[in-house]
Amino acid sequence: MKIWASEHIFNHPWETVTKAAMQKYPNPMNPSVFGVDVLDRNVDTQGRLHSTRLLSTEWGLPAMAKSIIGVTRTCTYVQEHSVVDPKEKTFELKSTNISFTNLVSVDEKLTYKPHPQDPEKTVLTQEALISVKGVSLSSYLEGLMAKTISVNASKGREAMEWVIRRLNTEIEELAATARGTIRVPMAAAVADK
Repeated sequence: MKIWASEHIFNHPWETVTKAAMQKYPNPMNPSVFGVDVLDRNVDTQGRLHSTRLLSTEWGLPAMAKSIIGVTRTCTYVQEHSVVDPKEKTFELKSTNISFTNLVSVDEKLTYKPHPQDPEKTVLTQEALISVKGVSLSSYLEGLMAKTISVNASKGREAMEWVIRRLNTEIEELAATARGTIRVPMAAAVADK
């Protein structure tokens, strides 16, 4: 069993980062996630949003790892459950693979909270528990997978920044369109007088 952990600070408020996290896939930084399906989404009596999603991914395992594990295809499915608590300002996401579970299990937990000293920043805490079963060199493979998770986590943070830029651009375009729409009737009204 291998444990991997990381912490990152986003220079954006919690609300912005949470919106971006919910729209993170697909993205050009991590094309290995090629499908996202919402299986269930509801709001509980305390106002928390619960979501269960199925992610379709392509694990980029090296050829040697594939031969040790004994697989040729690396398309896997990951079940993700998240809870957004707007009152407490927490967003917790847990995911686990549901493919190849007889060989590999990867349980990941991400937590987004406002920075304790600066509400304009968000702290992401990320943990993964990796376990390779029933094959020789399992600790080597767990280490290899931890490195892959670390690289993907970095890509995930880049993707979050990309999504935030995209959302900000959309907001600016909507605002510009709204200003243009408002000005045209007012200009026409003035011209009519």
